[in-house]
Amino acid sequence: MNFVPVKDKTGNQLMPTTSVRAALMIKCGDATPYWDNGIFCIRLNREPSSRYKQQIAVGVDPGSKKEGFTVKSESHTYLNVQADAHTHTKKKIEKRRQLRSGRRSRKCPNRQNRMNRLVNKERIPASTRARWHWKLRILDWLAKIYPITRVCVEDIKAKTWKGAKKWNQSFSPLEVGKQWFYTEVRKRWQLFTLQGHETKDIRDSLGLKKSSKKTEDVFDAHCVDSWCLAYHTIGGEPIVDNSDIFCISPINVQRRCLHRQLPQKGGKRPRYGGTMCLGIVKNTIVKHVKHGLAVVCGHNNGYLNLQSIESRERISRSTKLSDCKILTKLNFRYKSISNLSCYF
Repeated sequence: MNFVPVKDKTGNQLMPTTSVRAALMIKCGDATPYWDNGIFCIRLNREPSSRYKQQIAVGVDPGSKKEGFTVKSESHTYLNVQADAHTHTKKKIEKRRQLRSGRRSRKCPNRQNRMNRLVNKERIPASTRARWHWKLRILDWLAKIYPITRVCVEDIKAKTWKGAKKWNQSFSPLEVGKQWFYTEVRKRWQLFTLQGHETKDIRDSLGLKKSSKKTEDVFDAHCVDSWCLAYHTIGGEPIVDNSDIFCISPINVQRRCLHRQLPQKGGKRPRYGGTMCLGIVKNTIVKHVKHGLAVVCGHNNGYLNLQSIESRERISRSTKLSDCKILTKLNFRYKSISNLSCYF
């Protein structure tokens, strides 16, 4: 990274500094390094020389599979994030409905059925809320390390057909989720929106091209549009000074279920899932005496299961809790983590 996020003693966000200056401050003891979900940051140990803050905007390019986020000021582009969309909630809701329906027909002790407490109440569908809340979580995370003041979102719309009732109704969750997202953004920052054709006009005027392969981890896939949105909002030089991307994806956590879907030996259905492993939350980074940095992914017979941060391959099934040093919990998966061991 060319620029490093900076915070003061009380945790207030300051303007990012260059990586060279950050290294000098760490060396002389004026700053303390730390990691925030894969982003290298520093915390000042003294009073900053200046508290002047420029306007910083975030461009958001929503998508069905991948999304782009760009943090940019008038002078520099600080970060480009390409995030995988939250798409697995719908299948979980359907599977939960099937399991509950199957339990009602079995002769086993159960509690009395409750009435549907969500009838006639205004709410957002679970899959829609998860998709749009994921975007809001990313913005909140970026606002913790950068002094963000503006957010520009590409306003996506669904084309309706006259007389096609089923087709038109299928897009209503998109509009509901979008309006909820806009309302939450306005509570925190100044919101700007652009239509898709306006984003294309900005991209063409700057001589930028967008890749047709939307699932590739490249700047031209989604971050090029988010950069154009941030540039339109904040201004500055019409040159992409930082095309590096930081890829993240949501963690599909297996919540604690009442039992497994299929019976085990003896016809029993043991409980399955959960987020705690011997008192440690899953997806916590630990430092092991032998394996180094790893992620807690489960437990078995009083031992922790560890997996690699980069490849997500399991590296141990019999790790003692006493041999691990707990570092921090991951909020999502990311790829740019090769230099973690240098700072822990």
